Amino acid sequence: MNLLPTRFNPSSSCHPLPFYETLVLAGFPSPALDYAERALDLNEHLIPNPVSTFFMRASSDSLKESGILIDDLLIVDRSLKPQSEDVIVAVIAGKFCLRRFEKNGKKITLRTDVTYAEPFFLNSENEVQVWGVVTATIHTL
Repeated sequence: MNLLPTRFNPSSSCHPLPFYETLVLAGFPSPALDYAERALDLNEHLIPNPVSTFFMRASSDSLKESGILIDDLLIVDRSLKPQSEDVIVAVIAGKFCLRRFEKNGKKITLRTDVTYAEPFFLNSENEVQVWGVVTATIHTL
């Protein structure tokens, strides 16, 4: 199994897009609103550490209560040290897993949002590698 990600070079396809700095109302917009436009580069907005950031797709709905759905695009930063309540990508028994990282003293637990999945308790006998911290997700409607 190849655990190395395909590198994405954000500078190779950077095209800042228009960003309208106005709130979007759910009703009929006022024609009197003054719309200010500036450029927005999503790489700049979502990827503070491009050298250590990569993308993956979620393949289950085990964190749907956290807002992560099947096929969501995950932005993962390998330079960040996981903190309690962070969503992480871990390699457990050679497979990528999406889990919520919980640390209580020296006890570390990896959980999902679904009640039928048992939490995974880290100890010195586990072959687990924290691959990175999920910093953002993108999903289409």
